[in-house]
Amino acid sequence: MRNLCRLLLVSAALLRAADFTPPPTRADPVTEVLHGVTITDPYRWLENQNSPDTRAWLATQDKFARAYLDGIPGRDQLRKKFDALFKIDSVGAPTVRHGRYFFSRRLASEDRRSLAMRQGFAGKDEILVDPAKVSADATTSVQFSGISDDGGLIAYGIRRGGEDETEIHLLDVNTRQLLPDSLPRGRYFGFSIKPDKSGFYYSHFTVGQGARVCYHAMGGDPKADKLIFGEGRGAGEIVYVTTSDDGRWLLTGVIEGVPAKRTEIWVQDLAHQGPLVNIVKDEGEWNPDVAGDSMLLTTNWRAPNRRIYRVDLKNPARDRWKEIVPESKLAIGGSSAVGGRLFVSYLENVVTRIRQFDLDGKPLTDLPLPGIGTASVPSGRWSDDEAFFGFTSFVEPGAAYRISVATGKRDLWFRPKIPIQTENIEAKQVWYTSKDGTRVPMFVVHRKGLTLDGSHPTYLTGYGGFNAPSVPAFSSIAAWWAENGGVYAVANIRGGGEFGEAWHKAGMFERKQNVFDDFIAAAEWLIENKYTQRSRLAVEGYSNGGLLMGAMMTQRPDLFGAIICGAPLLDMLRFDKMSVGAWWTAEYGSAADPEQFKFLYKYSPYHNVKKGTKYPAVLFLSGDSDTRVDPAHARKMTALMQAANASANPIVLRYDIKGGHSGIANVSKTVEEQVDQIAFLADRLGMKIE
Repeated sequence: MRNLCRLLLVSAALLRAADFTPPPTRADPVTEVLHGVTITDPYRWLENQNSPDTRAWLATQDKFARAYLDGIPGRDQLRKKFDALFKIDSVGAPTVRHGRYFFSRRLASEDRRSLAMRQGFAGKDEILVDPAKVSADATTSVQFSGISDDGGLIAYGIRRGGEDETEIHLLDVNTRQLLPDSLPRGRYFGFSIKPDKSGFYYSHFTVGQGARVCYHAMGGDPKADKLIFGEGRGAGEIVYVTTSDDGRWLLTGVIEGVPAKRTEIWVQDLAHQGPLVNIVKDEGEWNPDVAGDSMLLTTNWRAPNRRIYRVDLKNPARDRWKEIVPESKLAIGGSSAVGGRLFVSYLENVVTRIRQFDLDGKPLTDLPLPGIGTASVPSGRWSDDEAFFGFTSFVEPGAAYRISVATGKRDLWFRPKIPIQTENIEAKQVWYTSKDGTRVPMFVVHRKGLTLDGSHPTYLTGYGGFNAPSVPAFSSIAAWWAENGGVYAVANIRGGGEFGEAWHKAGMFERKQNVFDDFIAAAEWLIENKYTQRSRLAVEGYSNGGLLMGAMMTQRPDLFGAIICGAPLLDMLRFDKMSVGAWWTAEYGSAADPEQFKFLYKYSPYHNVKKGTKYPAVLFLSGDSDTRVDPAHARKMTALMQAANASANPIVLRYDIKGGHSGIANVSKTVEEQVDQIAFLADRLGMKIE
């Protein structure tokens, strides 16, 4: 009877989908020859985001999308459940300055996060910046950009929708008055207030020009801000700025590409008005931290799993550096210098372990964690004993803890209360074999006592790029999915940072196909081991994971029941010509290079759509305010897929005008997005919404 009901649900979804024929899109081919290969792009015109034709096309696509999504049964039930899941109290980990605790907060009754402060750990919450008073637009959000040494001045950014750009304002904490000093809407890579509050340093990036580090004297004309560093640097270089806790040392750096192909670090002794001195100019990633008069450098230079050097800033000559944490078999994920100690996080089979060292590299005790999961390295100041870290797992909502560095005493800062009994959910790690024989781990989450009969709707996700690991972390959607009889899985595919730089490089450039093969193997393992079947398997990926989804729909359209493809890169021959895509040639390569063109063209999803193919149901997600991955990728791919698809499965573009890569920090908007996505998956997989 259960199988019959499921069959009826799937059949109803197919019949309903057949009633929704996508609107036609005008093809206006642009043909060019790249390295002897003729390339035709029928929808190049959709790259022009603000043209009347593109806006009219988006309006038609939105009408089609809403007609389909709004008609899915069970949406009201989903909205009620997701309201309860997402509209809960949420408090971020604090930054402490002289007894003042600064943090972001959203109560269950509020739609957006405010910026708040407590006088003392257990003090009363005081709202410093209420986003509702900043703007009536519910998609506008606020965030801390900087806090002065004495806690008397904060800088905060105002973000419109989901774009990366912010405008920065300054607030006197004691008087609660705004200062006249501000920075206009832009993309900033660092902001630091001088200890005496006489001015601040910032790095401002402009598309086409690149980033520049400047100094602003408080009360002065922003047009007269002094250029400190960055002149002559190109648009493909990220230039950042920060200062040490005590304000003595100014750090500015140059990162070429994302991930970094090459790094420069420069330091200036502000206390003695010294010159900018170059510390690093090498290949690879170099992440600096300052501990008193020492700089700690975490790097993958000639160390794929990373190591840490200590540099005496008063005598930084290279031959005087000391390696204090050598490379080991476990990859270093992050480090911080807090309370007179060095904290170093490692991934051991994708689970966090945090070790402590002194500045000579002497190992101290490991930091005890609340369980098996993912923890952030403690944050705080070198001269303070107090530090904070976050912890989460698939069954443990993200919580923040305070520790005494000297004694190890731990206090809970905040843990959210969610309306799901996570004790009924289990998470386990499995290993499977990819196409080339590589063993790959995957996390699988479901209700305890699950019967492996191949019947369960399954949600598989992955990323596989930029050395970013997919670690255990609580997700309200994953918990809901498991609670409702589904299986949620996270594949730790190559390209990520689960096992250091070697794992990352195995999924870069000409080896990108390994990423796709690993993910396909994960899907096949779930089917072979009776968790699910093809018609009940959904996959999801965002950003670089959206590229992964593009490869799934073009390489294995037969393997999935539904695909969610969010903020994706899909035209791999032109990505570096769109928005800030030039940064990512360090990860993917560029079609301008004849050798790199070959492998990019071979897997580029946009160039591998074949007319007459029966594609699975696809939901594309993007929006005008994505200033990181150009939404033209999603627009063009939607048009191409709709024209090529020979199945009755819907190809839908959910396009939010205010939506962007950074997400809209508005809980009602979050609920709307999740209702659309999960309703789409439930409809396509025949999943009954209780």
